[in-house]
Parts: sequence; C-alpha cells; structure tokens
Amino acid sequence: MPQEPRPEGQRLYMVIPCYNEEEVLPETAKRLRQKYDTLIAAGRIAKNSRILLVNDGSKDRTWEIIERLHGSDPVFSGIKLSRNRGHQNALLAGLLTAKEHADLTISMDADLQDDIGVIDKFLDEYYQNGCDVVYGVRSSRKKDTFFKRATAEGFYKFMRLMGVDIVFNHADCRLMSHRAVEGLGEFREVNLFLRGVVPLVGYKSAVATYERSERFAGESKYPLKKMLSFAFDGITSFSIKPIRLITTLGVLIFLFSFLILLYALIRWATGNTVEGWTFLIFSIWMLGGIQLLSLGVIGEYVGKIYAEAKARPKYIIETFLNED
Repeated sequence: MPQEPRPEGQRLYMVIPCYNEEEVLPETAKRLRQKYDTLIAAGRIAKNSRILLVNDGSKDRTWEIIERLHGSDPVFSGIKLSRNRGHQNALLAGLLTAKEHADLTISMDADLQDDIGVIDKFLDEYYQNGCDVVYGVRSSRKKDTFFKRATAEGFYKFMRLMGVDIVFNHADCRLMSHRAVEGLGEFREVNLFLRGVVPLVGYKSAVATYERSERFAGESKYPLKKMLSFAFDGITSFSIKPIRLITTLGVLIFLFSFLILLYALIRWATGNTVEGWTFLIFSIWMLGGIQLLSLGVIGEYVGKIYAEAKARPKYIIETFLNED
C-alpha cells in the first residue's frame, strides 16, 4: 500500500551512543546544535526536536558533560545506562526510548567521523520519497589504511557470502521512521547486530552516501580484537552456513578416509607397513585441529542459544534527562 505524503517539520531525535567521549563530545554537541538551528529555521524538523546522548557506562566525564548540556540547552537529552552494555545495546536503548517521543530518528556515532551534512540527504529521502529507512554509506575508503580497507570490505563480502542481508559499507549511521523503529522493537534477540537486523524490518529504504572523516579527538573504541569479535557475532547471529560448512567438511574427510584405507591396504598387501609415520602424524594433528575448530564453532552457536534462553535485559536505564 503506498504511503501517504508526510508533512514537513516532524520531530527528529538524533541518537548518539557515547562511551568515554569527553574529548570529542563538546565539539560534537556544538556542530549538531548548529545543524539543528539550520534545519529548524528551514522548517525541515520541528522546534521541539532533540539530540539524545546515550552514556554507555563511560568511565570518564562523559555523563557530566551530558548533564551540563541538558541543563544549559533543552535540545540535548540524555540517557545513562546502569553499566556498560556495548555500542549496539546503547544504540538500541536510545532508539527505543526516542520512539516514544519522535516521528523519526537518526543514529550517528559521537566521534564526528560520520558527515553531519548527510542528515539533509536523509531528510530528502524521508520527506520526498517516503523512505522509512535511509542507510548512510561511505562513498570510499581512501583514508583507511590498506589493512583496514581490506578487512572491512572483506567482512561485508563475507557476510553476504554467508547469506546475511547487509548494506555494503554501512555502519550504524541511518534514519528510521517511527514505524520502522517500532518494527525494530519487535526483535527480541539478545545477540544484537543492528546492521543485520534493520534490513529485516522491511519497509521502503534508500542509501545516502557521504565521505567519512578522521576521528576529531580521542581514541577508537573498536580496536582489532573488538572488530573481529563484532564480525564473528554478526556472522553467527544471522547465518548457519558455518555449521553447514562443518558438515560438508566432515563428509569430504569421511570420503577421503576411504582413499587412505585403500592406500593402507595396498601397503599392507605389498609388505610395506612401516613407512608412512610422517603422514600418520600429520593426519592425526590435522583431524584433531579440524575437530577442535568444529567444536568451537558449534559451541559459539550453543552459547548464543544459552544467552537467548536466559533472555536477560539488553540494557537498564538509570537516568533519562528529557524535556518533552
């Protein structure tokens, strides 16, 4: 069913997850406030739109800065989670909280790497084309190192190979309409990978490209170890192909074992049963390694089932600062 045209000037909530961002947050707040002034003056968003900063258990002065911003300017709202729950859970907490107050939401990281100017493109797709979801996609990775570029693009390609519906070069910079966020709230899974979940919501979507900048200040919260863990979580949360690959590997090794048996019988029949020690040791270690690897992959899925079965809350909000 085609959507009815949306009136302009709807209420926008920007959702910004923050973890130890005291160095960059004042500048982020300043730039976003300037952008809001421009959008409100142009009648593109409502005057009571908000910038929702989500403190994900930061250990520095991030929450103090959020409280100060809220106290001096009501456009800034704040959520303080009871403890660190990770970027994806912090983002979800902000989105589901904003859902009760906003007509549309835009999520963006606090490090100013995402181009604030892409907000205009988001709103164009939302108002003019009736898109419920608009994905912010990097136009290029020229500023990345070769290793970063190769691993990041390899991750997206591998996710697609595993059957995951994911937007290439899209992180968590996106616009979502009210009903799209409501749909997102219907997903109850504990193991969150929003880049894979949001496309499952459906509705009309579009892509808006932008040039990603260097981090303004502070350090990246995603070192290589966390990036690898994040990638593995994404794969195991949305695809069972790794288990099917193990099954295929098991069948191939089983068939190969008949060739080894035939080789052994021939050696026995010709009286040459002493040789082959190197091959035997190699086979034992290879099969042992494959078995341990297979158990590890299966264990990862079992662990996810365990976490889902407990159904613990994904986050707990300690404080919510907002002037509705």
